[in-house]
Amino acid sequence: MRVRLSSVLYRLIFRRRAAAAGAVMVLIAVIAVMNLSANADDAGKAKAGAAVTGIDPDSVELSDAQLGMISIGTVSEHAFPLQLQAVGNIDFNEDMAAQVFPPYQGRIVKLFARIGDNVTRGQALLTIESPDLIQADSNLIAAAGVLDLTTRALERAKQLYAVQGIAEKDLQQAISDQQTAEGAFKAARDAVAVFGKSPPEIDRVVKTRTIDPYLVVPSPIAGRITARSAAPGDFVQPGNLPAPYSVADISRVWMNASVTESDMPQVRKGQHVRVAVMAFPGRVFDGEISTLGATVDPQLHRGLVRAEIDDPSHELLPGMFAAFDILTGAPLHAVAVPADGVVREGDGTMTVWLARDSHHFAKRMVKVGLQDAGYDQIVEGVQSGAPIVTKGAIFLDVIAGGGAS
Repeated sequence: MRVRLSSVLYRLIFRRRAAAAGAVMVLIAVIAVMNLSANADDAGKAKAGAAVTGIDPDSVELSDAQLGMISIGTVSEHAFPLQLQAVGNIDFNEDMAAQVFPPYQGRIVKLFARIGDNVTRGQALLTIESPDLIQADSNLIAAAGVLDLTTRALERAKQLYAVQGIAEKDLQQAISDQQTAEGAFKAARDAVAVFGKSPPEIDRVVKTRTIDPYLVVPSPIAGRITARSAAPGDFVQPGNLPAPYSVADISRVWMNASVTESDMPQVRKGQHVRVAVMAFPGRVFDGEISTLGATVDPQLHRGLVRAEIDDPSHELLPGMFAAFDILTGAPLHAVAVPADGVVREGDGTMTVWLARDSHHFAKRMVKVGLQDAGYDQIVEGVQSGAPIVTKGAIFLDVIAGGGAS
């Protein structure tokens, strides 16, 4: 009997616990359904509110503190130069450069200049001992001796003829011999003068009857020594490379630019060129196109464009890498905004931010053209005089959740 009562009691307890558990599960389900309904209502209200208020996703409202991150200005016009860009290098002006050879063969005795020295026109560069000069001096000394002999013979002939000591034909012969000797002497002097000897130096050879075998080779132009390939004792000949010295006037250098084949038709002689080199950042050297290449490289499809650049301070060294801007026309005056006011979006489009008032800004898509000196040409999208963000546009784009790159 006790066993049956206990069994019945356990069954009742179990049934009550099961019923309670079921009630709890039902309650949880009801609460979940109520939450979902509430969330749906909130979402619907939010959408309805957005539709009613008309909020623009490309608009931004800034606080007073955030306004310090941007600058506001107006769209204005800027002069954009029409130019081509090219790269190349600086080179010697070959029209103002010379290779210095001795006019006659000989052995170098002394060198007077080194690489990098500045020389003037006519300044001595080297001295050679020339066998040709020795021969010319010898001929001069011999001619001077014959002239002296015939001159004294003529004087005696005149004295004898005066006392009828000789016939007239003998006097005429003496005159002819003296004139021939005088002509030979002048020719010998000129031959020595060809070697660069001055009249006083020639007179000294004649007076002392001493041969001067040393030939001084001067610089043909004023400039700087750019190469020296000789040493004392070397035997040199005219035109036999390499030249003992190379001299160049570096006050005016060449710019050799490599211009693409498609840009060559826009280049003309006389166009202005602005040159920038890595050695002088921020500096601009002005020049003018003087030569256009007659051919185009079939491999690189580029042509030679050469300009001459004044460099009185001798700052541009041949071989320097340079970037060139070739001005091909008059500047273009167009609507422009500062580069800091233009944002490149993630999809590649360009945008600016218009100022609706002091705190509200709207994004506007634009089309950008030329670029110069920190300004971008605006082909379409905004008009001159429109108030825009000129600095910090990327800050607004980030606040708006844009995809600026």
